[in-house]
Amino acid sequence: MDELGVDKEKIFIQSSGLKIEALVENTEREQAVVVTHPHPLFGGDMYNNVVESVVRSYRAEGYGTLRFNFRGVGLSGGKYDNGVGEQDDVGAALEYLHGLGKTQVDLAGYSFGAWVNALGLDKFVHAKRMIMISPPVNFVDFSFLEYSPKIKLVISGSDDDIGPPAIIKKMLSRWNPEVEFRVIPGSDHFYFGRTGELGEIIQDFLSHEGLGPEGLL
Repeated sequence: MDELGVDKEKIFIQSSGLKIEALVENTEREQAVVVTHPHPLFGGDMYNNVVESVVRSYRAEGYGTLRFNFRGVGLSGGKYDNGVGEQDDVGAALEYLHGLGKTQVDLAGYSFGAWVNALGLDKFVHAKRMIMISPPVNFVDFSFLEYSPKIKLVISGSDDDIGPPAIIKKMLSRWNPEVEFRVIPGSDHFYFGRTGELGEIIQDFLSHEGLGPEGLL
């Protein structure tokens, strides 16, 4: 149990016949979040600094949290599947929370995790809202992503060369014109030393229940 009285539990969830390593923090509330990590082939896992920041922010607002290692990472079975099998992993995580009675579930992804979430968004019926942190628009193709009212918050750093804010901004009109777009000045793709600001943005979003720019402080 952590300082906020939330129980942490290491679990394994089933994803297309594979055991996926996950860390769940359950609460009595119906609100929860699934958080997905950056690229497995570049050292990404569920203990990444940005993932940790997202989890802390949601936990501070009373949400349950679930983060996991994509297939082939840590103790998760299988191997890297270029975003295809990884969608099953996300779906399994959402299904697990649904089984716990979570009816208001956010889906938050960082970099590769944001891409995988976007790839499967149409079939992730248990995800009510989506947050994208540094979607890697300069690294992978996002042309598939069309309008979705679930896309509520997008965050990038002003010096992010993998998810450049100028490119992301051009895509937002197609993704969701009402999206809240926040850019952290001086931050690159990895947010080293800037996760505090990142967390504040997420907590601000959650405290305003995802309102548009008019709801910002």
